[in-house]
Amino acid sequence: MSQLGFFDIANRYAGLDAKNDPLVKIDAVVPWENFRPRLEAAWRKPPEARKSSAGRKPLDAVMMFKVIVLCSLYNLSDDQVEYQIRDRLSFMRFLGLGLEGKVPDAKTVWLYRDQLAEVGVIDALFADFDDYLKDQGYLAMGGQIIDASIVSVPTQHNSRDENTTIKAGETPEDWASKPAKRCQKDVDARWTKKHGKSHYGYKNHINVDRRHKLVRRYHVTDASVHDSQVVEAILDANNTASDVWADSAYRSAEIESMLAGKGLTSRIHRKGRRNKSLTKREEKGNNTRSKVRVRVEHIFGAQSNDMGGTLVRSIGLVRAKARIGLKNLSYNMRRLVQLERLATASP
Repeated sequence: MSQLGFFDIANRYAGLDAKNDPLVKIDAVVPWENFRPRLEAAWRKPPEARKSSAGRKPLDAVMMFKVIVLCSLYNLSDDQVEYQIRDRLSFMRFLGLGLEGKVPDAKTVWLYRDQLAEVGVIDALFADFDDYLKDQGYLAMGGQIIDASIVSVPTQHNSRDENTTIKAGETPEDWASKPAKRCQKDVDARWTKKHGKSHYGYKNHINVDRRHKLVRRYHVTDASVHDSQVVEAILDANNTASDVWADSAYRSAEIESMLAGKGLTSRIHRKGRRNKSLTKREEKGNNTRSKVRVRVEHIFGAQSNDMGGTLVRSIGLVRAKARIGLKNLSYNMRRLVQLERLATASP
């Protein structure tokens, strides 16, 4: 087998361009260097803390960030993303690697993401990108839509007594003497039921602006937390309109009073009560609200289908927050590509 030459690789890349490689478009619209200060502060020790300048230099912080964005864009495990970087020219080009470039191994990817999770920098990166979106003219407009989606994690096979102990905020006695077993147990995830089916994991609570369909705020909890409990935490005070849309799970006297106190207009679905169903007018009002509220479902659909799913391959709330935050950030990057294309196509 002959070795690939420069023009052979250039021809391969030209073929990818002809097929509209989506990573090229994301790479073009995202200001990666804007993230560098935060990333390097979290990833590298300051010069004065280093014992020596000798030894192998760490991998570029922005390149590593792009690796974990790839994991979120395609829902890849760390082992899978290492393999795909080695195998796919589109991934190599996105990362700025040549055929001779050093590919980060799965352990390095895991350590990098874990470091960002531990210092809590993902929220700041999300906010930085939201500021960039606003600078580009994509302000939060038209009102805000709130909703939540269950994010599954691998099921834990615990005994009934162990689950009772975990829910009480304690650690089962025999786990203390088995550290290898303990580190594989997620004591933060919880069970919940939706449409008669049981789900285990966390929840991604998001706030979406009606005009641009971008995630503006998010909050991560275990799956047992009711959607209505985090409304105030995800409200966006910067939205230019006062309307708030949500499904009937969010309707309560307390929430209506809280929204009114903030000068916001409730567009939350009405719900029937026992022995008192909705009137025709209320049903018609719900149908009208649904035409707006459905936009948030497009985002969950994109994350579940276009972005390979939302399964979290990690243990604990801290890591789940980081992975779900990266998923929301990566969605906004994809959405910016769409918005830029629509802006170019409009007369």
